Amino acid sequence: MSKTIKKIGVLTSGGDSPGMNAAIRSVVRTCAYHDIECIGIYRGYQGMIEGDFKEMGPRSVNNIVNKGGTILKSARSKDFMTVEGRKKAHENLVAAGVDALVVIGGDGSFTGAEVFNNEFGYPVMGIPGTIDNDIFGTSHTLGFDTALNTVVDCIDKIRDTASSHNRLFLVEVMGRDAGHIALNAGIGAGAEEILIPEEDLGLDRLLESLRRSKASGKSSSIVVIAEGDKIGKNVFELKDYIEENLPEYDIRVSVLGHMQRGGSPSCFDRVLASRLGVKAVESILEGKSNFMVGILNDKIALTPLEQAIKGHSEIDRELLRVSDIMTI
Repeated sequence: MSKTIKKIGVLTSGGDSPGMNAAIRSVVRTCAYHDIECIGIYRGYQGMIEGDFKEMGPRSVNNIVNKGGTILKSARSKDFMTVEGRKKAHENLVAAGVDALVVIGGDGSFTGAEVFNNEFGYPVMGIPGTIDNDIFGTSHTLGFDTALNTVVDCIDKIRDTASSHNRLFLVEVMGRDAGHIALNAGIGAGAEEILIPEEDLGLDRLLESLRRSKASGKSSSIVVIAEGDKIGKNVFELKDYIEENLPEYDIRVSVLGHMQRGGSPSCFDRVLASRLGVKAVESILEGKSNFMVGILNDKIALTPLEQAIKGHSEIDRELLRVSDIMTI
C-alpha cells in the first residue's frame, strides 16, 4: 500500500453484538492518536452506497464503551451484492477522501470487504463482531463473552422455577451453525444435556440420558439446545417427542432469542474491542490490508480475510468431554 493514509472509515455490518460500540470507540480514538481523520459510516454497506457518512472524533464516542448494539446502526445490503452497488460505494468513499476501511461484523461482512478489496484494491481490515463465535482465526469474537453471561444468568433463573415445579426445561439459545454458546453456557449453568449442531446426540440417547437423570434422583432438568441442532425440526417438536416417550416429565420450552445479542458488554468484550480496534488501525497505517484482527492465545493476531471466511471454527472437544462428566 503506497498511498499515505489520512482518513479511515469504520462501519458495523450484519447482526449486532455487545462490544461493537467499544470497537468503534477504539478505532476512532486510535485514529485521533495518530493524527488521522475518522469517518463513521451509518447502516453498514448500505450507508456506504448512500454516502451516509459522519466525521467522528474522540468526544463523539464518549460514553459508548458500556453500551450494547451499535451507534453506527447495521443493515444487510442487497445493493452491495451487485457490481453497481459496490462501484457507487467506492465512488462515495473516494469523494469523501476515505483511504481505508475498518469493517466490524461477521463472515458475511468480511466477504463483502474482501470482494471490495479485490475489485478496487481498496485497503480493508476486519474486526470480528458476532455472538456466535464462529469465525476462524480468533478464539473470541466480540459479544461472545457477554452473550454467554446473559445466557447463564437466564438459565440460573429458569432453574429456580424448574426446581420449584420438578420440571424439565428445554432452553434454546442462538447458534444456527455453531454450538459455542450452547456448550459453554450449558456447562456454566449446569445443564443436564447440551445439544449442538456439531454433535448428533440422537433422540434415543437423549431419552436415555433423561431416564438416567430421573433414576438418579434429579427432580428437575435443564437441556440447552443450540438453534441449529438437528435432533428435531424445532425445539417445540422435540418437546412433543419427549412427552410422548417420557410422560413422567412436565416439560416447558424457553427460547431466549435476541436478548442474547443485547445488553452492556462484559469487561472482557470491552477490553478485547479496545485491543482489536487499535490493532486494526495501526495495521492499516503499517500498509497491511485484507486481514481480520483476532485474538489467539491472548495475543492479537492477523488472519487473511479469505482464511477467516473459509476456515472452520472448531468446537472444543475437551469441553464436550467435560460436559459428559458433569452430567453424571
